Amino acid sequence: MIPLRASLSDPSSRPMTLMVTLGLTESGTEVAASWISGAFGPIARLWPLILLAKICVVNLLHIPFYQVGNGAQASILAVMLLADGALMIAPRQAVFRTLKPHIQNWLMLQMVFVSGLCMSLWLWMGQEPIVAPSAVFLATVPELAVALLAVCIFGDRRLLGIGYFLGLLLVAVLENNSVTQVGLLICCVIVMAIATVRQARVDREHAIERHRQDLRAQRSDRLLLEHERTGRGWFWETDRHGCLTYISDTLAQTLDAREGALIGRPMTEIIRPSDKQQGDGERTLGFHLSARTGFSDLSVCAAMAQEERWWSISGQPVFNEYGQFHGFRGSGTDLTEMRRSQAEVTRLARFDSLTGLANRIQMLSSLEQAVAGRPGKPGDCALMMLDLDRFKMVNDTLGHPAGDTLLRQVSQRLQRAVGTKGLVGRQGGDEFKILLPGHHDRDALALLAQSIINTVAQPYSIEGNAVVIGVSIGISCAPHDGVTADALIRNADLALYAAKGDGRGIHRFYSSEMHADAEDRRRLEQDLRHALACDGLHLAYQPIVSLRTDQITGYEALLRWIHPDRGPISPALFIPIAEDSGMISQIGEWVIHTACRDAAQWDEGIRVAVNVSPTQFANPGFPSTVMNALAASQLAPERLELEITESVFLNDDDGTDAMFARLKALGVRLALDDFGTGYSSLGYLKKAPFDKIKIDQSFVRGAAIKGSRNSAIIKAIVSLAEALGMDTTAEGAETQDELALIRQLGCSHVQGYIYGRPMPFADVTASHNKHGVTVLMDGFKSSRPDRKTMLRTVAIHHEGHIYTGRVRNISATGALIEGLWNVPLGTLFAIELAEGYSVNATARWSKEDRMGVEFAGKVDLTALRSYSKATASG
Repeated sequence: MIPLRASLSDPSSRPMTLMVTLGLTESGTEVAASWISGAFGPIARLWPLILLAKICVVNLLHIPFYQVGNGAQASILAVMLLADGALMIAPRQAVFRTLKPHIQNWLMLQMVFVSGLCMSLWLWMGQEPIVAPSAVFLATVPELAVALLAVCIFGDRRLLGIGYFLGLLLVAVLENNSVTQVGLLICCVIVMAIATVRQARVDREHAIERHRQDLRAQRSDRLLLEHERTGRGWFWETDRHGCLTYISDTLAQTLDAREGALIGRPMTEIIRPSDKQQGDGERTLGFHLSARTGFSDLSVCAAMAQEERWWSISGQPVFNEYGQFHGFRGSGTDLTEMRRSQAEVTRLARFDSLTGLANRIQMLSSLEQAVAGRPGKPGDCALMMLDLDRFKMVNDTLGHPAGDTLLRQVSQRLQRAVGTKGLVGRQGGDEFKILLPGHHDRDALALLAQSIINTVAQPYSIEGNAVVIGVSIGISCAPHDGVTADALIRNADLALYAAKGDGRGIHRFYSSEMHADAEDRRRLEQDLRHALACDGLHLAYQPIVSLRTDQITGYEALLRWIHPDRGPISPALFIPIAEDSGMISQIGEWVIHTACRDAAQWDEGIRVAVNVSPTQFANPGFPSTVMNALAASQLAPERLELEITESVFLNDDDGTDAMFARLKALGVRLALDDFGTGYSSLGYLKKAPFDKIKIDQSFVRGAAIKGSRNSAIIKAIVSLAEALGMDTTAEGAETQDELALIRQLGCSHVQGYIYGRPMPFADVTASHNKHGVTVLMDGFKSSRPDRKTMLRTVAIHHEGHIYTGRVRNISATGALIEGLWNVPLGTLFAIELAEGYSVNATARWSKEDRMGVEFAGKVDLTALRSYSKATASG
């Protein structure tokens, strides 16, 4: 059979003619004459019956197969046998089947015609002449019998029957010239021709319809096969007992089952038994199979897969035309990736993508559940709000990828520190939350908070750089500090602000007065922005004196702010606000320009020292700012001294070294400020190009008191500085015995109240005009009792009014308090040092925003600290 060639809708197909219908010419359609040529093979297999019938007819008529001397008969017999042999052999050959159907039809017509013709000639040549019509008719009967047998073999191929009839009866008609035989032949041929044409048309239409159905079936099979190969879906079929009779190969490969291994097994065996969490897929499937009801998009889990796989299956029962149930037929799709995607979406909806901790949504939901408690009774829980200190500097210097790495490491440490006690979550940025369900003693919470602070403060290794940060913690507890999630979050946030305002790296519990502090901080931030925009800030200059010449060698520029309503505001109060709000860079740039402009009007050789914040130092444009300030003021670079704290080395990397190199290239001097109070490593001193080390006042205060170790520390710092070729400046010298000790220990410079307090630029100019660079000391002869440095907000009561101040240092007999401007000497106060703990005091001196007070009685500092802790945790 030849390949299909043209589409049934091809406009070039030939019109429906008689020759096309009979299959005697090329049809031009896909089906060609295949409805005729398709029967040639069975005809060839049955044609030996015709040959056997011919032999029987010859025997019945007593006709010899071969007459001696009758060469014509022998030739006809040979041709007949060749024709019959060709009919039996040729249609079975591949060469014959490759011919076009209409050519096969022509060849078969010729062979059957020759076979019939030879049969007729052979019979007539082997018989005696017959004259009587009745005898002629009887002689024709054997030929008709063979012809009818051939027609039966031809079946619907009636055109071959006509050909055989013509060949078989043609000789008899021509030989006898009988009207009867001619009429008989014509009638048979006409009837057969009519039946052949009509049947050929029907057969051709049926063939075309079957071909169309085959094409649709093939197209459907191809589409289904392609669908299976893509892995998007698969198909299955069961018998009436629910056993598989077909399943897609792709699914079998997914289940690692060999080909055909799943056939005959119950459908429910490849489905994992369900549980309450995953649904009742297997039971529902079994129910549908037994109830013979259809189902759609049923989610089930594979039982035989090596990894968890989910499917969505659909199926419908199959019934025959008599309503008998034959089984189920259906399809399935793989839901595994969709399930994984849904799980990932769910995870991302509840967990932070960077750290893997619970995100804001999950933390809020967990907190709401924790405070809900039982009906009518709020729940117990504690909430910690954490904010990383100096994290922004890591992002600015090392980049955001390094910051992300740091956040991941911090989250791991937090989880280890908290363990199973609570839930750790990320609020966003560098803020975290810790939820501790249930009742917790405040002492235990304080221990946990301190443990977290110590853990987070340990150095990190980020891209080969050592990084040190800190953390501040605010704590609120339910139901004492709030019975709703919003209230707890707000109050823990206020406690966090208090921790950051009290020096960072500490924890604070919420207290009711924090609301007022937060509002005060907000107003101060607004006022600070206004002051910066309207020149409300100014600089004060504190002299730095050489101990070798007792003359002023420079001044430190200190930022001051006099609030229009509240008076002088301590830098310890507004500088942290500037850092948190991002104003510190703008303020720092203003300070450098102003200090350089003022210093340019002083005598040659007098320097000005300017504090540089870590944020400024990390800014790549900082050297340009310094250069512009020097150029605008025409100040010699060596007269500008930049004081840098140890915190810039927390991210000790190439950027830090490059910044030092660029600053030194400008010709300015560099001083290491507050030495010994911050970063603990000394490794940076061997490569940082400092010109001076400033010894923090915490080592100077009380150094002259007997038994103090501060003098030994100062001596070690001086020796270190001399070995490195650096000057030293001792800060905070207030008494004559401290000055004498500093001089004895070898410090090159001193800065403190003993030589003068910070003063405005006008006072500095007036002093120069009057005294030049000579300065006289002015202070107590001996050190006062041991004082503790602190930054604590206190309430000061006076004549029915309450003022807010900050304790800078405190001893058993007095304290240094900032925040009140020019207080008259002898003024009486009641100072609330802690909640519920007050002491009476008298103002003994006052200068600008500072005053020294003497307590009416001695204060036990140890008891005060214990009382403060108990108040904070109570």
